[in-house]
Amino acid sequence: MTVNVSIEEIKAMISQLPVEELVALMAEIEERLETVTMMQLAETGFNEWNDPEEDIYNDET
Repeated sequence: MTVNVSIEEIKAMISQLPVEELVALMAEIEERLETVTMMQLAETGFNEWNDPEEDIYNDET
C-alpha cells in the first residue's frame, strides 16, 4: 500500500497525538526498526547461499 504523504504532513499529524499515543507509536516504530535491522544483518549470514557453485547440491540424481 502506497500513501502519498510528505514527511512534514506526518510530523504535523504526529504532533497532534496525545502523549500516550505518541509513546505507543514510538514503541512500535522502535520495534519495527529493530526487526528490519536484525533482518538486514541476518541476510549477510546467508550470502554463501547465493554462490552458484553451491547449486550442485540442488541437482536431482
